[in-house]
Amino acid sequence: MADDELLAFRKSWKRELTDKNEDKTQTVRIETAICSKSKSTSTLNQGSEGDDKCVAESSDEPKYVSIASGLLDGRTSPLLERIQEERTRRKRQYHRTTDTYRVSSQQPQKKASKGEKLVDLLIQDLNELNDIPFFDIELPYELALKIFQYLDFAELGRCAQVSKAWAQLAEDGVLWYRLCLKAGYQLDASVCDSPCWKSTLRDCLSSHNTVRSNWKSRVGSIVQLQYELGKVLCDVSSCDNFVLAGYTSGDVRLWDTLHWDASASYLKANSLSANTEPRPQVTHVQVSSTLAAAAYQDGCVDVWSTQTGGQPIHHYQSAGGGLQALTLSTDSSTLASASGRRVRLDHCDDHGYWRTGCSSQLPQPVDSLLLVPDRPPGRPLAAAVAGDSVYLLDPREAVEPHVLHSVYGHPVTCLAASSSQLALGVKSSGWGMHDGGNKIQVYSLETRQSVVRVGTSEGDFTCIHLSHPHLLACGNKDRRVRLFDLRSGSSVVSLYAHHLGVTAVQADDWKIVSGGDEGLVCVWDSRAGAKLWEMHNRHPVRHVRFQGSMLVTANIPDEKTPRGACITDDDLTAHRRHRGVISRYDFSEDATAQDHILPICRSNYAESHGYNYNIGLAVPYDTLRGAYPAY
Repeated sequence: MADDELLAFRKSWKRELTDKNEDKTQTVRIETAICSKSKSTSTLNQGSEGDDKCVAESSDEPKYVSIASGLLDGRTSPLLERIQEERTRRKRQYHRTTDTYRVSSQQPQKKASKGEKLVDLLIQDLNELNDIPFFDIELPYELALKIFQYLDFAELGRCAQVSKAWAQLAEDGVLWYRLCLKAGYQLDASVCDSPCWKSTLRDCLSSHNTVRSNWKSRVGSIVQLQYELGKVLCDVSSCDNFVLAGYTSGDVRLWDTLHWDASASYLKANSLSANTEPRPQVTHVQVSSTLAAAAYQDGCVDVWSTQTGGQPIHHYQSAGGGLQALTLSTDSSTLASASGRRVRLDHCDDHGYWRTGCSSQLPQPVDSLLLVPDRPPGRPLAAAVAGDSVYLLDPREAVEPHVLHSVYGHPVTCLAASSSQLALGVKSSGWGMHDGGNKIQVYSLETRQSVVRVGTSEGDFTCIHLSHPHLLACGNKDRRVRLFDLRSGSSVVSLYAHHLGVTAVQADDWKIVSGGDEGLVCVWDSRAGAKLWEMHNRHPVRHVRFQGSMLVTANIPDEKTPRGACITDDDLTAHRRHRGVISRYDFSEDATAQDHILPICRSNYAESHGYNYNIGLAVPYDTLRGAYPAY
């Protein structure tokens, strides 16, 4: 019954509004004609009185009808004008506080046609009240930006679909710049370096996915870095786009993979080593983004600049003869060397002068030496292994080095460091074999206390890598590559990798690259526990390093003067199978590129020099262009 009464009331209301609207239309037409006639025949005061009379004659209609009619005719009340002025003022203030806001044209006010119902227009106006974005009025732009900075790119995409104001806010370059830095891209860039950080992040993610897919499928280019005049390869080091190699001829060669024609590729030795006959062999090389260092068999150490090359910028000779270890900091101008029981730290000051910051003598000869990465400027820290003890050398502390680890009868076989931790492989013997075998001790560099002990193996640990904050990769003589979670101390994956033992390993969040004594380089998917691909060369793998889409491996011979290799003073070259190989893989390039083809199949028949043992394979198909149709 109530529904019928409500329906009847609505019908009568619409009928009344319709009748009033028709009467009003006719009255307005008549009054308009009269007013226009009176305006043309009377003065300004008479015209104003006529207008008042016209309004008074039409005042007998209901008030809500006159308000609705005024809205339809475009007239506004003083209250609506004040509301409109307030909205305009707030919008102008909002535009002044936001530089990236694009001024949009104001939509014209909709006018009702004669056939439209007044009730329908009123309902439509009420619905449009919900479309007002509250960020423009309720919150300042900076405060809204503070709220949106806690969202990731997927959540920003959802917020952009809410309204135009939210879409404008979600497209702000500061938000996408922070997301780009959080994802690990463009870390050295500022917010003004890119016109659209959203597109930059999209391109970085697409490139990252392409590189990962190329890593898994072994799609890219392979280049072998060779220097025939250097005879046999002795040591290799790589950092960023630089690759440094030392040879038995005493030559040191530097490759810049971004600028192949750089003049710094040829590094000259010091005058003492250059004038010695025969020239001493290179025993150790180290390279960073700014410096390159090499140690010779006679105890001399040369340091060059990777930007200028040429003559050494620093040179010294060890008093104890040959060096057992040489290491160079990757983020500062600090060089550490060990000769016998003495450890020496040299650093370059702000004026370009090299000074000896620390010189200590350990109780036993040094077996290995490294510098802790990511240290504050002017605060280097070195870790040295001498027998069954590990020492920390800090130039700021006392002259006596700090003993971090020492267990009698349990020598340390390998060493690795990150910015906050130090990991060392300990060989168990005697009663220690009943405690689970050989293990890896992980120490905190802040507290200098042991935090976790992982691994139970009968073989000796040969290599350790600490790159991920919570993952440790290691290789062992028992032919396995293992990945440990340092938070729980448990093994994540154990892979049977190399049948002659593991010699080099490096890992990140999804892959492991390992090298073996038999010459194999293997790439593993750590999450699936499966081998992706492998490459083989003649000599043991002594160097493995990857960064992004680049991978550098080095197969270094154990025998520096092989018998039957025809290496004499008159012969400048050695047989290729005795030299060793440096391979550079680039997984950012397309498989269809020319550089993807192996060097042995890229003969152009125009080589100006060659040797009896260096004749490349010339196939008649490498100069043909186009492809045969598939049948």
